[in-house]
Amino acid sequence: MSSDPLRLPVNAMISYDAGAAFYDSLSGRWSRLYVPTLLAAARIGPSQQVLDVATGTGEAAIRAASIIGPAGKVIGIDVSQPMLTVAAAKVTDQPVSLMVMDGQALGFKDESFDAVLCQLGLMFFPDAARSLEEWRRVLRRGGRLAVCVWSTPERVPLFGILMDALSQHFPDERDVLYQPSALADAETLERLLIGSGFRAVRIIREIREHWFESFDDYWRPFEAGGGRHGQLYLRLPAMLRENVRDEVRERMAPFRVRGQLAMQAEVLFGTGER
Repeated sequence: MSSDPLRLPVNAMISYDAGAAFYDSLSGRWSRLYVPTLLAAARIGPSQQVLDVATGTGEAAIRAASIIGPAGKVIGIDVSQPMLTVAAAKVTDQPVSLMVMDGQALGFKDESFDAVLCQLGLMFFPDAARSLEEWRRVLRRGGRLAVCVWSTPERVPLFGILMDALSQHFPDERDVLYQPSALADAETLERLLIGSGFRAVRIIREIREHWFESFDDYWRPFEAGGGRHGQLYLRLPAMLRENVRDEVRERMAPFRVRGQLAMQAEVLFGTGER
């Protein structure tokens, strides 16, 4: 296996803004609830070579590393150095390597991996079909792909309520705002996988409940500019930011339980074999 892109050492000292760290506190809560199903769908096992595309802050890579053991290897790639810096602090002494790399143009030889994972990332790629073709290329014959994507906004109030609130102020950014749900249709996801050459394709839905200590606990990462929604939010004047925050808080009232927030969110898992 070879690669030209920059490797990010575990102890890399890359500067990053607070948004990445705060966003990790939120996205980590979201993603880790779905990781066990993702790894089971990919049939991760001891001694495997695993590629985690759009690894972000490393939740899936870390859990995969605990399964494959010291004889295996997980490579986590992402285009975001800030996210990889957060991930690097978590993977010390684990069989995980982190690399800055474009998931649509992998720097690996054909048939390099036993499994390819993508946790809540495929919907953000400019060309999902091209990405899937690349991921299939680096899979060994019989190797498995497992991807996880968000469902529709109304089934993911974590994002959906904020999407709606921000869309009133950024009508020209609607595609960006609703991109997390770009692959929420099961038939679309299935066609993409089949069209990219995967066999034994299967789509399943799962729902998890997400808890936050308070609305402020939920909102803090966005206030820090975490993620695309947080970045757009910070572009608003102070008064409009306050209006958006108040609107989201009010619409989340049905999810309050003894001062905390409890929201269900649905995802789709897509799996296939090379």
